[in-house]
Amino acid sequence: MLQERGKRIDVVIPAYKPGKDFRELLSRLLKQTVLPDNIFVIQTLTEGEEQLPFEEECIHVYPVKQAEFDHGKTRDYGAKLSGADYVLMMTQDAMPENDYLLEELLKGFARENVGIVYGRQLARKDADLTEKLARLHNYPPESRLKTRADEEALGIKTYFCSDVCAMYDRILYEELGGFVHPVIFNEDMIMAYRVIRAGYGVYYAADAQVVHSHSYTCMQQFRRNFDLGVSQCQYSEVFENISSEKEGAGFAGKTILTLCKGFHFGKAIYFAWQCAFRLAGYRLGKNYEKLSRKMILRCTMSPWFWKEDRF
Repeated sequence: MLQERGKRIDVVIPAYKPGKDFRELLSRLLKQTVLPDNIFVIQTLTEGEEQLPFEEECIHVYPVKQAEFDHGKTRDYGAKLSGADYVLMMTQDAMPENDYLLEELLKGFARENVGIVYGRQLARKDADLTEKLARLHNYPPESRLKTRADEEALGIKTYFCSDVCAMYDRILYEELGGFVHPVIFNEDMIMAYRVIRAGYGVYYAADAQVVHSHSYTCMQQFRRNFDLGVSQCQYSEVFENISSEKEGAGFAGKTILTLCKGFHFGKAIYFAWQCAFRLAGYRLGKNYEKLSRKMILRCTMSPWFWKEDRF
């Protein structure tokens, strides 16, 4: 039924040293009830690395140099390759849970003035309990439309959106200038902010599901949140009036309470320790302009971002 509407969808996936699961991801995309017209793989190549070969005519690989990769610029490059009605941004480690991913995302645009529809992320079966709780917190089982009217109630969550699996109205995306760049992190939330401030909605489609989770160490949490702080400092017009720390504190308290109620005291202690690393990284990132280049490179998860002088 949805295909009869004539809406075309292209998929953009940045790829960096993709593993064997990447071909499974592409295979699942080509088995969807609503098929993509094109899949654009934007492959970051290191020196001596070869471009991925594919036999499928709809899969197109475009190489970029590692030094040129940027979360916003690289995805924007992929979006500009498309002439479709909608562009689905995905990451190379997000696995469609079933054959209805594109169909469920597309349904979200049936609502009036929706500019972005993003999907639900399910934790991997072998994920730690704390990671499963984090996915449930950020990606609940209920769908929701978010507009500017939700800012007071939802705070920073109003703009929450993830390019792990997010579909964009391509025309609106272009009208709003596309993804910002350079950007170390949060290109998706910044775009969601622009969409909502332009009077459109961002729809969370809980039935559009991908399997995607991580098992970060304390230092990886520190570095990830350092980059988060950097992005919020660099694009302060988006984040300065809405606190991320309040949202983070609420999630931390709820998770620790849940773990303790389940008698997972060891996990609760370790999670609290992780939260301390997250907060330290975030606050340091918010003040990155006061740090030396050497210190920044020790703190960041994205050393490629700092190869050029950004001070």
